[in-house]
Amino acid sequence: MAKYYQTTTIPYVNAEPHIGFALEIVQADTIARYRSLMGDDVIFNFGTDEHGVKIYEKALAANKTPQEYCDEYAVKFDALKKALNLSYNKFIRTTDTHHIAAAQEFWKLAKANDDIYKKLYKIKYCVGCELEKTDSELVESRCPLHPNQDIQVYEEENYFFRFSKYQNALLELYKKNPQFVVPENKLNEIRNFVEQGLQDFSITRLKAKMPWGIDVPDDPDHVMYVWFDALINYISTIGWPTDKKQFQDYWPVVQFAGKDQVRQQAAMWQAMLMSVQLPSSKQIFIHGFMTVDGQKISKSLGNTIDPIQVAKEYGTDTLRYYLLAKIHPTEDSDFSWDKFKQSYNSDLANGLGNLVARVAKLCETIDYTHDGGTKTFHDVLSKHKAFQDTLEAYKFSEALAILWEKITLVDRYINDEKPWVLVKSDAEKAVNVLAHCVNEIQEIALLLQPFLPETAGKIQEQYKGPKIVSGQSLFPRL
Repeated sequence: MAKYYQTTTIPYVNAEPHIGFALEIVQADTIARYRSLMGDDVIFNFGTDEHGVKIYEKALAANKTPQEYCDEYAVKFDALKKALNLSYNKFIRTTDTHHIAAAQEFWKLAKANDDIYKKLYKIKYCVGCELEKTDSELVESRCPLHPNQDIQVYEEENYFFRFSKYQNALLELYKKNPQFVVPENKLNEIRNFVEQGLQDFSITRLKAKMPWGIDVPDDPDHVMYVWFDALINYISTIGWPTDKKQFQDYWPVVQFAGKDQVRQQAAMWQAMLMSVQLPSSKQIFIHGFMTVDGQKISKSLGNTIDPIQVAKEYGTDTLRYYLLAKIHPTEDSDFSWDKFKQSYNSDLANGLGNLVARVAKLCETIDYTHDGGTKTFHDVLSKHKAFQDTLEAYKFSEALAILWEKITLVDRYINDEKPWVLVKSDAEKAVNVLAHCVNEIQEIALLLQPFLPETAGKIQEQYKGPKIVSGQSLFPRL
């Protein structure tokens, strides 16, 4: 049994969960479930990023301590597990005592390697991004990702990480691992960024100005910058530095992240790992952004959609299907309520749901009996190489398109063979027609497991016994 470790980014707890992040975690869940079905021993990490000025300001505005504020929002993000039927088995919080100890140990190792130093500096800073900004990155003196927030100007003494030291090592990493960042255009993007030269970045804030962070070892006047602390969650959640066996068993990690995270995940984090002499991540998959009816989703702009409410109203697998089948895995895509309902009715209600109900009714009418079969996910997958290849390449919509083509072909086969007519003249052939249809539906259900686990389970349950009987529709029309 192979060890497999996978993580999403961990969202800030400065606002409610929104559907843009639901895309990332549902994509990641699909791969984690796939790996588990293939027999891997999977650790799947999710969690919350709980330090930094954004959270500090939100807590003060709510008249709460930062910890009280974080505790409330961590519960809201963990609620995604039930709402979206997620399989993560680690939930890291950056306020966990183990994570704090890991971040401080990481700091000590990087400093001992002469990668941390102190200097006086002046920067322009976007609170929304929690990142320094150069003039070339600003549009009319504002961050294009957070145009409703003023750019902050800081002038103070901070600690810095020697990012510039790792330019050549990063370029060598990308050269040796052409699949390190997927898709290829994002690997090219980060390579170009690194080739232009790297600037050392600030990794602390003065506690007197912003106290909500992890204390810097041996310097009580400073707390760690949120990015430096948060990235370490990927190793602290699997036991580093105290549980060396678990860490060594599961590291390196496959990371899921949005396109605004390429610099942090594929360059800053990898340089930090090099500094403390840990292996680089295994692979980073970068998904595109979502818009809603053509407009950018943004917590700061207030135009978000609550995925928990969508799942409650329309069903978990309805939302999972739309995110995986109708949103492009790596390019920006639009969430449209009209398209959402259309995909439900055409693909789920009239497509999958109708086929499952139709064949079950025919089996009941013709009194069809079968042995239930003993197929496994692995058995069926071996017959569908194109499906496996697309899924392993994170092409979720293409993999589902292959399954829906299979659904269409079975439906067409029933229409052509007409077993309800055939049974009157050739009962044996009618039974053979149904046997083929039942076999195909069983295979569809098995292959659906990573994508629509609840629906797959219902189909498997209905089609497992010697007698298949009709039941309640999987997807009643909206």
